[in-house]
Amino acid sequence: MRRLYLLSLAGLLLLCASLTSIGLSVQELQVDAGRSSADGRSISQLQARVLSLEAQMRTQPDWGAIARAVQPSIFTVATDHGLGSGWVARAGAGGSDVVTNFHVVAEAFNSGDAAIQLRQGDLTIEGSITQVRPSDDLAIIHIAERFPALQVAIVRPQLGDTVMAVGSPLGLGGSVSLGVVSGFRSVEGADFIQFSAAISPGNSGGPLLNSSGAVVAVSAAKFLGTGVEALSLAIPVQTICTMVGCKSPIARGAGIRP
Repeated sequence: MRRLYLLSLAGLLLLCASLTSIGLSVQELQVDAGRSSADGRSISQLQARVLSLEAQMRTQPDWGAIARAVQPSIFTVATDHGLGSGWVARAGAGGSDVVTNFHVVAEAFNSGDAAIQLRQGDLTIEGSITQVRPSDDLAIIHIAERFPALQVAIVRPQLGDTVMAVGSPLGLGGSVSLGVVSGFRSVEGADFIQFSAAISPGNSGGPLLNSSGAVVAVSAAKFLGTGVEALSLAIPVQTICTMVGCKSPIARGAGIRP
């Protein structure tokens, strides 16, 4: 009788061990299933994030493409007194009108010399000053050749918008720099757009472009002094349009019109 009891007890222990093993297996399956479910959610979230980033990349402006597209419309403005920049604002059968700052050509104009050289790479073109507006620091140079004219923005940029300055700092034609619109200022009664893109002597007269490649302003000046950085000023393009009759830009694109 004692032997039978022990055997029965042993059998009971074996049965309990089997049940415990089954219970552990079920728990492990449940844990694995939970992990699989969590992994599936993580993968789905990552996929959604990737799709979102790809969508954002498709909507981001291609500043490299914009820079390349506008190069044929931008010149180094050269006089016997210095260098500046200019861009084609209007073009037609009679040639092209190039916008620059008046201070770029002021000494030549005031000395009675209306002849100006426009340079683009190895190309040099003779132009002449046809309009000046010293109060707005603007001048128009006409050339007989026809180049593509840049589009202009319909409205002013917003604070914080990214912009690109293109011009000839120190005579280095076709240079570009990126920054943001950092303010709107009135200086000596004139309106300016403040921006942070780097400019140097020679940038004066060059266009400031938005993310569609349209001109929003003309680089004109910057603040100098100890500790002063990235404080540049540009003349809103709307002021220029009163001189050359700007046209509205296309909805999207690189800001070029024939």
